[in-house]
Amino acid sequence: MTATDKPDFVPIYDSLVAEHGDVPAEAREAAEVIQREAAEALDWSRVHGGG
Repeated sequence: MTATDKPDFVPIYDSLVAEHGDVPAEAREAAEVIQREAAEALDWSRVHGGG
């Protein structure tokens, strides 16, 4: 029997998420917010009458 065959097996990622939260998901969400803000900041269409 391997560790993955045990019913109580918890992958290391699951235990890290339980301890520290889902850091990759939080970083991904923060990056999406920054991308939206950057796109808005660099959108010159309103200045040039395009929107």
